Amino acid sequence: MVTGEADASPSGRRLPPVAEVAVGTMILVVIGGVYIAAHLPRHVPLGLPIGLVVAAGVLLVANVLALSRVRAFAWDTFFLVGKWSLLGYAAIAGMLVYVFIRNDTPGDVLALLIAMLVIFAADIPLLFAFSVARYQPASRAPER
Repeated sequence: MVTGEADASPSGRRLPPVAEVAVGTMILVVIGGVYIAAHLPRHVPLGLPIGLVVAAGVLLVANVLALSRVRAFAWDTFFLVGKWSLLGYAAIAGMLVYVFIRNDTPGDVLALLIAMLVIFAADIPLLFAFSVARYQPASRAPER
């Protein structure tokens, strides 16, 4: 593969590495979730999961900011795919929160799991929407 080829769209536009950063974000969230699950129902040491959630949150925000700076992009397609996948993943995250509450997950662990689910429910739709829109013809930037 030629250097720089991965971050160029089919039309030749250079795009930020949104997909790669989104996958990295999910890796951090999954590691944190597995770490917590490995300790439940006993006491969960929260240092590592808190660090992972903070890092994942920073990556998610940086990803959104990097993508928001792209002017020539298929924003209509991005928002169409994004809103419907966000709706679906918000429902999934909501059901998981319900399960955690019903299973009497301790408050500090529950708060951390909810933070992970919020990142999950925002990151995956971002990945889906970007992955579809990057192959569509560019439209103008969204109005601000």
